[in-house]
Amino acid sequence: MNYQKEEPFMKNLDHLGIVAGIVDEIGIVEKINDLLGTDMRERVNGGEVVKAIILNGLGFVSKPLYLFSQFFEDKAIEHLLGEGIKAEDLNDDKLGRVMDKLYKYG
Repeated sequence: MNYQKEEPFMKNLDHLGIVAGIVDEIGIVEKINDLLGTDMRERVNGGEVVKAIILNGLGFVSKPLYLFSQFFEDKAIEHLLGEGIKAEDLNDDKLGRVMDKLYKYG
């Protein structure tokens, strides 16, 4: 039998794990989802996008919106935002739609 040895693959949490925990403890994701509503067809809901924006704001603020997902490429995103969420799910279109909803809400 030919067994291939898998290389360990590590992702960073840095200080973002603490911030994500505080966001979860405060309940920001749930509050945003209550205000904006959720759509079961979406992989990432509005509350999770706002959480991602908060995390991103702590280290990648000078980059344009279309590079937002790059911030999460080397991060343990499933631990920070939720199971099944990938960096490419946080594209500029998704962020723009959530920001539009937030603006309309007031």
